[in-house]
Amino acid sequence: MLFKKFAVAAAIATTLAFVGCSKKEEAPATDVAAAASEAVEAAASEVVEATETLEAAASEAVEAAASEAVEAAASDVAAQ
Repeated sequence: MLFKKFAVAAAIATTLAFVGCSKKEEAPATDVAAAASEAVEAAASEVVEATETLEAAASEAVEAAASEAVEAAASDVAAQ
């Protein structure tokens, strides 16, 4: 999913660069390159944000599983 967003941003950047090269009268290539760079930076930022969210969710899942394991062990000990 994260790579899909990055791939979309790269496709947009490529399209902008192609359009900029074919229509030199409308916009200089530096403007297109800047727009493409901004799109890639935005996509990278979203990837970082999504990664942090996934890491937090994984950490919470591990903590919950560990808590359940401790509770199960405690109930086993109490049952003996």
